[in-house]
Amino acid sequence: MAEIVLGVAAAHTPQLSTGTEMWEDFANRDRKNPNLIGVDGQFHTYDELLAVAPTGIEAQLTDEVWAAKHEECQRHIQTLTDLLAKTAPDVVVVIGDDQHELFHDDGVPAFACYDGPELFDRPRTQQELDELAPCLRAAAWAQHADTLQRYPVDVEFSRHVLTALTLDDFDVMRFTRQHPDRPLGHAFTFIRYRLGVPETTPMVPLFVNTYFPPNVPSARRCHDIGRSLAAAIRDWPGDQKVAVIATGGLSHFVVDEVLDRGVLDAIVKNDTEHLCSISREHLRSGNSEILNWIALAGALESLTPTVLGYVPGYRSPAATGAGMGFMYWN
Repeated sequence: MAEIVLGVAAAHTPQLSTGTEMWEDFANRDRKNPNLIGVDGQFHTYDELLAVAPTGIEAQLTDEVWAAKHEECQRHIQTLTDLLAKTAPDVVVVIGDDQHELFHDDGVPAFACYDGPELFDRPRTQQELDELAPCLRAAAWAQHADTLQRYPVDVEFSRHVLTALTLDDFDVMRFTRQHPDRPLGHAFTFIRYRLGVPETTPMVPLFVNTYFPPNVPSARRCHDIGRSLAAAIRDWPGDQKVAVIATGGLSHFVVDEVLDRGVLDAIVKNDTEHLCSISREHLRSGNSEILNWIALAGALESLTPTVLGYVPGYRSPAATGAGMGFMYWN
């Protein structure tokens, strides 16, 4: 049977993949965002958050602090890259969300599996690049390549996972063809461009709709599908070494250290009830990608988790930014 030999979780925020000279530009985008999820789980404007911002945030916004935090994040990314290279998995199972990349308003599944022979990442057009904010343009290299990139899929393994999840009463959409004008989402391309997974390593993707209500699965449902995913991997008759990877999160576009540290602590302690009880209100917008981590935690209960680090990436006086976490299981 296949064996899960490694688990990896990492933030994939564009803030990770630019120099700190761009962090103020991210903050300027926050100032224009009328739908920022506060620590109360409700939507707020920037000015509303600024009025209730905790004391001490200004000390987090110096060039020196930003440089130290950026350097720490790059160290953690490199550690995860090295672990993946050393482990050399035969297959990577990737849990990620799609942000209107493959799935648009013509259909957004709560869960989906792909069992075609390959997925592809297409380069952005020059017009698409020109329309991006400068900070997003600077981070584009970590999301999409300059040339067409193909991601091989282990078709039979993926179909086995789809079948097993269906038999466990999960309603999973199956698709076998990719829309020719739509790229593979950055939750999945990140594993190659930032975590160094070789282009020859086949993928088994599990898509989770974290961003777009109303059919966003609950924290408990995501944890349960993670458990079923692990059982499906163990039941696969091949002898492949499997790494399971999730990217995204933690809290953004407002840093919620209590939420983030609670998630990391619960994963380390295998506190399933804490993970499954996180409210839907707190798992919206960028925070919703925590659901990828919760599904991963469900899949990796038999392995030992290690938190490499947590970096609260504040970028404005209103406490906007990204909570960047990095973990592995072995």
